[in-house]
Formats: sequence, structure tokens, C-alpha cells
Amino acid sequence: MSEMNDVTIVKMERQKSIALIAHDNRKKDMIEWVKVNKERLGKHFLCGTGTTARLLAKETDLPITAFNSGPLGGDQQIGCRIVEGNIDFMIFFWDPLAAQPHDPDVKALLRIAALYDIPVASNQSTADFLISSPLMDQEYDRKIIDYAKRIRLRTEAYAENQPLS
Repeated sequence: MSEMNDVTIVKMERQKSIALIAHDNRKKDMIEWVKVNKERLGKHFLCGTGTTARLLAKETDLPITAFNSGPLGGDQQIGCRIVEGNIDFMIFFWDPLAAQPHDPDVKALLRIAALYDIPVASNQSTADFLISSPLMDQEYDRKIIDYAKRIRLRTEAYAENQPLS
């Protein structure tokens, strides 16, 4: 980890830790997608929320670490691991037409993913583009913005009546 200005650089290794998550109406889609991409995904560390992870492991024979079900804290467990630097990448097939009892948890998870600059696919097309990227098999420097520092600098600039840069 190195710092420059208000950005921290975090190296993502060649072998990624990938979180696989799917809402109930999208689990079948996730299973089919993982089967198609089994060879590529098998090169990485996989984890997921409760039922999704167990179904994927059963259907694909890939080793997948299962956390709790999303509504029982699994989304928060994934988010915690993103903050800790233990998840590099997230594929989350969510159902845009169904209300979820844990919508606040889902929103928090997506916010954490954005804050920590990890790639996120929310549908199959995006997942296809990301998994086929040459960056999947390379190291990559993620740039995590220090928002507290940005706010402090803006406040100081405002207090000094200087234009923001």
C-alpha cells in the first residue's frame, strides 16, 4: 500500500478474491454464468453469501467459501472483507424488480465496493466484460480515495477563500 495526495494505492494480485452474490430470482442465472466461466473462475479465490455459495459449490464443484445469507448478515460480512482488503472483485446478480427485505444492507455493500474501488458486476453483460478483461490475470493498482482528506482540504480552501482545485 502506498499513498499519493489523497489516494491510497492498493495492489490487487493476479489471483483475485471474488465475491459471488445473487438474489433468489437470479441464482439460476448465476449458476449458469459460473458454469460457463468455471475455468477462468477456478484460478481465483471464490466466496459468496449463504445459499448462493452453497448452490454454486454443489453445481460447479468449485471451492467457494460461504458466508451467511444476505438477509442474515452475509452482505455485511462481504462488505467487511472488502474494507479489510480481502475481497478484490464482486459479481452481484441482483433482482431490480423485487423488493428485498435487506435493501439497506445491499445499498451499504454497493457503497463500500465503490469506496474501496473494487470492480462490481451487477448483471451478466458486465460480468462477461470484467471476467474477459486482460486485467483479470494481472496485478492491478486500485486507487482508494481518502474522502476524509478531500473534505478537510475543501473545508480549509473554503475557509481561506481560495478556489478549489
